Amino acid sequence: MAMTTGNSGGAMCDINVTPMIDVLLVLLIIFMVIVPVTPKGLEALVPQPPKDPAKQQPNNDRTIVVQILHVANAKPQYKINENPVDHSQLESELSKIYANRAERVMFIKGDDEINFAYVADVIDIAKTANVDNIGIITPKIQEGH
Repeated sequence: MAMTTGNSGGAMCDINVTPMIDVLLVLLIIFMVIVPVTPKGLEALVPQPPKDPAKQQPNNDRTIVVQILHVANAKPQYKINENPVDHSQLESELSKIYANRAERVMFIKGDDEINFAYVADVIDIAKTANVDNIGIITPKIQEGH
């Protein structure tokens, strides 16, 4: 608070707003830093090639790969670890597989000619079957480059 006395004959009281504006700006900066605006999207897990292929041990019982195979002029075919599965049975099979697993990781491998809508459908089915992490296998990853 500032108080001035002058020749005008009386005391004049004015509020000094400069410190309040400084505090307001500091609080604004703090809240902008605390609450970052990050876009939410699909969390993708990509398998990494082994660092030393000679030491790689087969882990086929833990790795679940759902394949989407292109069929000319028909709906695609689905496989879970090389076992053919009908689209209507995909959710129940994945639920059985992941019922007693602590690690809920699955990979999807689609043919080049497959429409991405089929891959998105398998991702939705996997999320319904309580799969936590879903990775997509691409030809570049498969070749090991």
